[in-house]
Amino acid sequence: MNWLLPEHLADALPWEAARIEEMRRQMLDGFARHGFELVTPPLAEYLESLLIGAGQDLALSTCKLSDAFSGRTLGVRADMTPQVARIDAHLLNREGVTRLCYCGSVLRARPASLLSSREPLQIGAEIYGYAGVEADIEILRLLAETLRRAALPDCRVDLGHVGLFRALFRAARIAAEAEETLFGLLQNKDVPALAAFCAGLPEDSAPFGAAIMALPRLYGAPETVLAKARALLPDLPEIDAALETLARLAKAVPGFPVSIDLADLRGYHYHSGAVFAAYAPGHPAAVALGGRYDGVGRSFGRARPATGFSLDLRELVRLLPPGETQEVIFAPYGGDDVELAAVIRRLRDAGERVAERLPGEEDAARGARRQLVRQDGNWTILTTKD
Repeated sequence: MNWLLPEHLADALPWEAARIEEMRRQMLDGFARHGFELVTPPLAEYLESLLIGAGQDLALSTCKLSDAFSGRTLGVRADMTPQVARIDAHLLNREGVTRLCYCGSVLRARPASLLSSREPLQIGAEIYGYAGVEADIEILRLLAETLRRAALPDCRVDLGHVGLFRALFRAARIAAEAEETLFGLLQNKDVPALAAFCAGLPEDSAPFGAAIMALPRLYGAPETVLAKARALLPDLPEIDAALETLARLAKAVPGFPVSIDLADLRGYHYHSGAVFAAYAPGHPAAVALGGRYDGVGRSFGRARPATGFSLDLRELVRLLPPGETQEVIFAPYGGDDVELAAVIRRLRDAGERVAERLPGEEDAARGARRQLVRQDGNWTILTTKD
């Protein structure tokens, strides 16, 4: 069956494609109102450009092909964020703050989860050139507004901070080769294995091992979690700064549900500070991901502070309640009827969807609720009830 699509790839049928396009326009317009400039990176680049620096984590997700022009290996982008960082660092090369947004399809060699598409339609916004928490607050508020405008009900945001883990890892003087093991145990919240790991630390590292053991229990309401964290975690400057950042972010969007999870290390190799994920009820995967990733442009010759978020429009639209679709007005075939053509043009200019029946296409309008008909010498939209 040659018409079957590969696993985790799907067509968008008219109703879904229309909803996706409506949401894309709405979000990009919203980003523009906040001063974000739209950029459009290419679908494919030389593989080394896509994978250097922060892009290395994408190696297993990147589809590869041979370039017939150069003979070099190309990669089809699996994430647009490194590309946008390259544009900021290498092409725009501006001083001060730059706000960029983007939207486009990405292709992944393997899906993020069993239910995920391998071709997300990624849309996002990034702030470059500002290291302060104020930029993270701006991004978090923009995400909250974006989800509100999308009318995705009962969303919430989980906050974390990868700096906490890094500070404890360094203070405990854990061998570098054990970093991945410890990271995996924390991310999976495997408390028994984590306890066995920390029990093997040197005696002078025991306080930091106890703090690492506490991280999986530090999740929930911001005020409660932050109070426990200040009591349980060691007094290190990096930890104090991370907790202060989380406290400010938790209060940044009044009325928007926020929780904290200090063992959430999603994007650990990529992010450098606060991280956040938005969730919707009944959906196990995050609907949006973001956070701070300072220094991402270093591989392109210019390290810049950066923070941002992105989401998959295809996934988001699948979670939205059914929306109303504007019904088509079926009009007679006009031919050389100048008056009818003018009426159709005015309706389309006013935002109506008008389809002209082609000669012999009488079945197209049969049963249609809205038709353009001539009554008493005037063209009128006739609406029939169900």
